[in-house]
Amino acid sequence: MKTTSINNKPQFLEKALHWANGFSHCAYFQSNGISYPYQGFNEILAVGVKRIFVPNEKDRFEALSAFHQNKWLFGYLGYDLKNDTENLSSSNTDHVQFPEISFFEPEHILFFKGNEVEIRSEEDVLGQIEKTEINSSQSKLNAPQASINRASYLSIIEKLRQHIEEGDCYEINFCQEFHGEIENINPVQLYLALNQLSPSPFSCFQKHDEHYILSASPERFIKKENDKIISQPIKGTRPRGKSTTEDEALKKELRSDEKELAENMMIVDLVRNDLARSSKIGSVKVEEIFGIYSFQQVHQMISTIVSEKREDVSAFEVIKSAFPMGSMTGAPKVKVMELIEQYESTKRGAFSGASGYISPNGDFDFNVLIRSLFLNSASKTYSFQAGSAITYDSIPEKEYDECMVKAKAIISLIQQSV
Repeated sequence: MKTTSINNKPQFLEKALHWANGFSHCAYFQSNGISYPYQGFNEILAVGVKRIFVPNEKDRFEALSAFHQNKWLFGYLGYDLKNDTENLSSSNTDHVQFPEISFFEPEHILFFKGNEVEIRSEEDVLGQIEKTEINSSQSKLNAPQASINRASYLSIIEKLRQHIEEGDCYEINFCQEFHGEIENINPVQLYLALNQLSPSPFSCFQKHDEHYILSASPERFIKKENDKIISQPIKGTRPRGKSTTEDEALKKELRSDEKELAENMMIVDLVRNDLARSSKIGSVKVEEIFGIYSFQQVHQMISTIVSEKREDVSAFEVIKSAFPMGSMTGAPKVKVMELIEQYESTKRGAFSGASGYISPNGDFDFNVLIRSLFLNSASKTYSFQAGSAITYDSIPEKEYDECMVKAKAIISLIQQSV
């Protein structure tokens, strides 16, 4: 273990990420210094592989628990792990072919605290990073194709409103996918460009063999600190204004929009139920409801729900009983997941799953994999998705526009690369 001061942190980080990208697996997490209730991600870079999780059991949460062995683990949970928690299946088109779950115990871990870095490794990591050359080659991603066109999207929203009217569900998160082909890829530079366009408190870069996750997520799925569990669903979005006055007006409009408030309240109730399954009776509390937070691209309405873990429940059972997150499904959860499979034309894969890290003592922090670009360097394909919560009061055209606002940073990133 070695702590070192860094003189030029942006340059050191860029070199460190290029060095990390030379390994089969790596994961980098950061909060961009954005203040957030219970803080964003810790800044950590995990590189190389001591052990890789190879799931073979039916219950992959349980298998991951056995794999943990009180070591640091880094990786992601794909949306389709829902099939382990409920009697569900997935057979839609999959453009990037991500494994449904991937975790690894790293050889080298770098913990950043401001301009200091603590290195846990048996090798001269600093020396290796210093010698690394920055690859400045440009990425070139072909223009994205929408998996469904605008007219089909509007017609599906009407059908979902009908399901709500008929009492099948109260709210459903419906997503659309954009995909395309990669001509040339420099994943590190692409991630750094995305992070500049859209800095977020749950930003991450992950490589699992040929699969890359570049995430600018503003949303926390779930965090565990000792026995405290924290979940912070986002429901409610407005674009940023062109002036301070317009910005303030949009924030006020979001805070008083009855549809957005109802959406947020429904998901808060769902999260309370999810947390109650692994928490001490009476410990589930809503600490903040309808908080308005501003990011570079959007204003978001965020609520914070906390609870205390029951002693007879493992860290992995906490994750399993809340997965997938209510903000990306809707309510009631099982029914809406069936409808999502029926109406979405593509597999969600890692999108709307969760990316994060688990410490040796079983503490963890996971984001919601939204505002994220997924790359497959072997098949030279990419995918990203955007969605919104549909309620009976939804206006299809407005929902479509909301998806476009959420996809804006990634679309402009791709346009810059062309």
